[in-house]
Amino acid sequence: MALDRISLSDFRNHAATELSATAGFNLLVGENGAGKTNILEALSLFAPGRGLRRAALPDMARHAVSGGFAIGADLRQPGEPVRLGTYSEAASPGRRRVRVNGAETSAVALGEWLAVTWLTPAMDGLFTGPAADRRRFMDRMALALDPAHASHASRYEAALRERNRLLADQREPESGWLDAIEAQMVVHGGALMAGRARLVETLAARLAVMPAEPFARPALTYAPGAPDHPDGLSQALYEGRRRDRAAQRTLSGPHRDELEVIHAAKRVVAAQSSTGEQKAMLVAITLAHAGMAAQGRAGLLLLDEVAAHLDPVRRAALFDQLRGSGAQVWMTGTELAPFDTIAGEAVTWRVDGGNVERL
Repeated sequence: MALDRISLSDFRNHAATELSATAGFNLLVGENGAGKTNILEALSLFAPGRGLRRAALPDMARHAVSGGFAIGADLRQPGEPVRLGTYSEAASPGRRRVRVNGAETSAVALGEWLAVTWLTPAMDGLFTGPAADRRRFMDRMALALDPAHASHASRYEAALRERNRLLADQREPESGWLDAIEAQMVVHGGALMAGRARLVETLAARLAVMPAEPFARPALTYAPGAPDHPDGLSQALYEGRRRDRAAQRTLSGPHRDELEVIHAAKRVVAAQSSTGEQKAMLVAITLAHAGMAAQGRAGLLLLDEVAAHLDPVRRAALFDQLRGSGAQVWMTGTELAPFDTIAGEAVTWRVDGGNVERL
């Protein structure tokens, strides 16, 4: 299964772009600022969430028009293709809407059709940045395996904000209110931690059987920010009320989780590894996850400016592993040279100022 007949209307710098007759490898080539990453961002919106840039919806609409945007694609599958669409409207530019075969549905429903994974230059600092970035990374990967993960994450965050609001209030919060809010946090937080734990366990097992070279193999550990079972989380929240009120925020829960990554061969934490080793570990995780996510649903892998930063040996290994991933791959680059070895099996488009030409 793969995406085809992809259309972008008034999205970023694309007034009306269509890409059809796609393949397993799809290359977007052009100068910086031409609009290549904008196409990847549009494709990333076929997953629940805010896309690979985590941008606000009004910022995605083309500046030359005062309205919304629309993105559509056919999902090729046995039988009739499924038409997927996501869009915003001028009347409510901050609300993303979704259609499947013309019927209104939720963004979470997109995860039932597609598993989307991406790797961008902005993620290069993942291992050295704040833990919140790694939690989002885990959630995005878990979401590609279980679409319901997004709902648990959003509901937990909403309950967490309400609990923090009550804790910061000058008046002592009623225990009944805290009981009700913490009950929601236990349900959705417990599911959130269970999803993250399953993801890391499955991903670690897959990484363990992947070649140790040429991409540095990482070892992953999930470190929960609270007891990772409902009774333990409930007890931690209840017993932490006095401490949390003094701090005016919740100090235990999945919002304190961490993804610990080390260079498996050197036994060095990823944050202390070289920039090249960090990049290689990130590529290895992305490849392992893409293979997992493509099982049972259409897999979509978006790689922004990845091939150009790899030496020929790692580039060849990347292409070999992508072939076996089962995912449809979209890659960007400023020139064709890094893709010479797959030119015969790839579809290539030249992108220039929001205009797209098939080569």
